[in-house]
Amino acid sequence: MKHSLFGAALAMLAGAAPAFAEMTDIRFTLGWKTQGSDAPFLLALHKGYFEEEGLNVTIDQGEGSAATVTRIMGGAYDAGFGDINAIIQNAAARPGEAPVMVYQLWNRPPFAIVTPKTAGIESPADFEGKTLGGAQGTPTTRLFPVFAELNGIDLEKVAQENMAPNLQEPMMIRGDIDGAFVFTSTSWFNLIANRQDPANDYNWFNFEDYGMDLYSNGLMVSRAMLAENPEAVAGLVRAVNKATMEVAANQDSSVEAIMAFDNLVNPELERARLEFALTNLMNAPEVTEIGMGDLVDERLTRSIEIVAKGYGLDRLPEASEIFDRSFLPPMDTRTFEVTLN
Repeated sequence: MKHSLFGAALAMLAGAAPAFAEMTDIRFTLGWKTQGSDAPFLLALHKGYFEEEGLNVTIDQGEGSAATVTRIMGGAYDAGFGDINAIIQNAAARPGEAPVMVYQLWNRPPFAIVTPKTAGIESPADFEGKTLGGAQGTPTTRLFPVFAELNGIDLEKVAQENMAPNLQEPMMIRGDIDGAFVFTSTSWFNLIANRQDPANDYNWFNFEDYGMDLYSNGLMVSRAMLAENPEAVAGLVRAVNKATMEVAANQDSSVEAIMAFDNLVNPELERARLEFALTNLMNAPEVTEIGMGDLVDERLTRSIEIVAKGYGLDRLPEASEIFDRSFLPPMDTRTFEVTLN
C-alpha cells in the first residue's frame, strides 16, 4: 500500500512551478502493518506537514520494527519507524552503514513476559520450572538471558519453546505454555481479541522494571540521506514532531489520519492501541526534562551494553553512532503532554 503527496502538481497548476523542483522524495517504511501507534507519521502525511517542508513522502507498511533497519540499509527506503536496538546490532557489525535514529518516540520498551495469573508466576524466580514461548530472534526472546542473569533466574530450569508470534497468546490461553515473550503493544490487544482481560487476568513482567532500561522505536534515516540531504532530514523531523504533539492532544484527528491511510483497520482497536502507546511507551519521566524526540546518552550507553550482551556483539558502538539529536526542533516545541479525548 502506497500513499504519496502530490502537492507539487497542485502548485504547478496554481502557477508555482518552481516548487516542483524543490520537492524531495522520501521513501518511508512503517514498522509493521498499519497500527494506531503509527499516528505521528500518518497524521503528518494526512495534514500535509511533510509537504510544508518540501517533502514528497511515500509511506509503505512494514515487516517488523527490526526489518525497518535492514530495509533502509538495503537502499529500498530512506527513512522509517523502527527499533533503536536493531540499529545497535547492525552498527556493531557494519559501522557506518546502519541508519541513525533522529527522533526517539518510544522512550520506554514494549518488551515483556506475560503470564496468566493461573500459572502462579508472581516474581521472576517463579519462572523456574515453567515453560515460556516466543518467536526466535525477537528482542524479548534474545534478551531473556540478560533478564535472567539480572534477576537471579537459573536458565537451565526454564523451558523455552520456539513458536510463531501469532501462536503465543492462543497457546498460553490453552495452557500449553505458562508465559510468552511479547511486545506489550501487540500482545495486550491480541489477548483482548481472544476475549481475555489483560489487565486483570495476566501478570506483565516489563523488562524496564527488571533492570532492562532500553529505548525502542523512533524515526530513523539512512546514512546517505544524512550526508546528502540534511535539510530534508531536518524537515522530516520537524513534520513528525509537529504531528506528534497533535497526536498527544487530539486522538480524533489521529484516527481520522489512520483511516485515511488504511480504511481496513478497526478504528476503535487502533485508537486504543494509540492510547496505549501514548501512556505506556512514550511517557518516560525524562521527557519532561529533555522533551519528546531526545534521549539520555548515559541511558543509551547502558542500552548498548545490554543489547551487546544479549546478542553477543563483538563491538560496542558509540552512542553517537546510534542517535543524532542535531536535527531536533527547539525544546519548547517538543513539550509532550498527553490529553486523552
